[in-house]
Amino acid sequence: MKALVIEEPGKAVIKDVPYPKPGLGEVTVKVSQVGICGTDVHIYKGEFLSPYPIIPGHEFSGIIHEVGEGVPSFQKGQRVAADPSLFCGKCEYCMTNRGNHCENWGALGNTVDGSMAEYVKVPYKNLVVLPEEMSFEEGAFIEPLACVVYAMHRLQMKVGDQVLLFGAGAMGQQLVQSFKAAGASQLVVVDISEEKLQLAKEWGATHVFTSAQLEEARTIQPRGFDIVVDATGIPNVIEEALTFIGPVGKYLQFGVTPTDAKIKMNPFDLYYKDWTLIGSMAINHTFIPAFNWLKEKRIDVSPLVSKSISLEEMPSFLEGPRDKNLLKVQVKIS
Repeated sequence: MKALVIEEPGKAVIKDVPYPKPGLGEVTVKVSQVGICGTDVHIYKGEFLSPYPIIPGHEFSGIIHEVGEGVPSFQKGQRVAADPSLFCGKCEYCMTNRGNHCENWGALGNTVDGSMAEYVKVPYKNLVVLPEEMSFEEGAFIEPLACVVYAMHRLQMKVGDQVLLFGAGAMGQQLVQSFKAAGASQLVVVDISEEKLQLAKEWGATHVFTSAQLEEARTIQPRGFDIVVDATGIPNVIEEALTFIGPVGKYLQFGVTPTDAKIKMNPFDLYYKDWTLIGSMAINHTFIPAFNWLKEKRIDVSPLVSKSISLEEMPSFLEGPRDKNLLKVQVKIS
């Protein structure tokens, strides 16, 4: 079968690889649509935890092509999406509902071959069947939305909280919709793209600012915000974001940074202002809640797909540069 293989950092090629025949408790999915995640770019650049060579792709939907032994509830031809998480289910972290920190953590497209290929092998327990009214494009959004759901669980936001969000890309737009649904009062969004900011305003942002207007954002809440979120993963943006946290405020690191990134912060502020610093790593048993949220149209992801490209276009896409106004780019495989 045809697949995108990142052979080493900075080298991605399209090549023929063996078909992934399902084993016990597994199905093989014929891939239809794959979302390109910032993590895929980090893997290409050698900035993540992945081994090489690897087939990336962890946001996907498709049709069951072959069912392995010991699969009781799925059959060939069903339209599905899959949680890419590969938790062992036996370690201390898995047994205490912290599977995203599994001692043997893995994920499709991150630690084992993923979905940027014609076929991908998946544990059947990770699958959900898509309703007919849900498109493959929407189905490929369940995983990124599951990341947002986990972040919202981590934040434990209160109704009326004042929120400042850095980054209005595809993930930022889902966060905007989520914060509005969860009851944020002020919802201020900062980005370099005026087009993305306008969309954030349509989804429910109360104020939007470009990076050049950042000091104006400070005038909205001179004493700081209840919640500050970074969805960019850019270290200098993160340093700036920390200065906007108000007393007893929470900071959420949602964007993925390079593994060797460093920032500076004032520890006295952390102490004196009673800050809470929160990370949000991937997803943690939040795929089904995200699926339900999407199924019931609580979050609208359809306008977030800027374009679809072919698998053959992926190497040049990874090389860049990329249009700053793009939201989600997906790969259409079948």
